[in-house]
Amino acid sequence: MTLNTLIKNFAADETAAVTQEMMVIAAAGGFLSIAAMVYVLGGVEQLEDDTGYQLKVQEKVTTF
Repeated sequence: MTLNTLIKNFAADETAAVTQEMMVIAAAGGFLSIAAMVYVLGGVEQLEDDTGYQLKVQEKVTTF
């Protein structure tokens, strides 16, 4: 094999491009998953704070 043939084969080979593309897609999916988890946890913590406040200020009925 000549160097010319090796370069042409390397340029025509797309397996590395597909692998790199899949890595970018996987990284983006991981990033979006982490971002969604942080967003949801923030909402849950806010809901927990609101519920705790409501329980503190709620009047307790002790008579019928």
